[in-house]
Amino acid sequence: MNELNRTFDTVADSYEKLRPSYVDELYRAIFEYAPIDENSHVIEIGIGGGQATLPFLKTGCALLAIDYGENFCEICRDKFRAYPGFAAVSERFEDIDLRGKYDLIYSASAFHWIPEEIGYKKVYDTLKDGGVFARFANHPYRDKDNPALSEEIDRIYEEYYYKYHNKKSEPLLEYTEEQARNRALIAEKYGFTDIRYRLFYRTRTFSAKEYVMLLGTYSDHIAIEGKIRSEFFSEIEKAIDRHGGKIEIYDTIDLQLARKAR
Repeated sequence: MNELNRTFDTVADSYEKLRPSYVDELYRAIFEYAPIDENSHVIEIGIGGGQATLPFLKTGCALLAIDYGENFCEICRDKFRAYPGFAAVSERFEDIDLRGKYDLIYSASAFHWIPEEIGYKKVYDTLKDGGVFARFANHPYRDKDNPALSEEIDRIYEEYYYKYHNKKSEPLLEYTEEQARNRALIAEKYGFTDIRYRLFYRTRTFSAKEYVMLLGTYSDHIAIEGKIRSEFFSEIEKAIDRHGGKIEIYDTIDLQLARKAR
């Protein structure tokens, strides 16, 4: 997992441009549950390209971003230089020595990189009494309305991705409410209360070239040897062009909220 995690920082510029942000309704749900303002102290775990950062900074809070990638931290220091309360530190969350207590800690599509028992315990210990942990992530699902394209992409994955990683192929499944609920309840094991979860949906459309550029920001795709990865992406691009020249991605975004007891 740590080896894959390191790959993101090698494509930090592409990641910042191509990875999606999150829907406004998600932020409204967080701020209704945990109102924050210029007096609040917030941590973001795994800032990446800053896809989930701006709505928090706009509240006026002091925000400390923690990310393993120095390139990501440099990009975000420049991106959010207009916000004096922003700081970014290039370390792993599980290793950093944090002083003080925080009102809100959140992580967007990044918390799964941290071992559960380490991550949840450290978040709990770092929050103020009554402080909030918000964990959310995007789960993309390939084109529902173009089954012929999906079947062809599945065959390409079998030939390149699964063969390279020496893994058995797995069916592509849409993220479910049950999965979101089960993920939310993990926090209960570590002393959190008032646990809630919600799902949000959206659709994104990509050209063939745009889609393979996006695939190039995923750790397990980056890890494929260069020549094989180039052939793999070329075959996917050609498949999309044969089936209309675009691909629809259906996103399910899950949000889990939990509170440290007062």
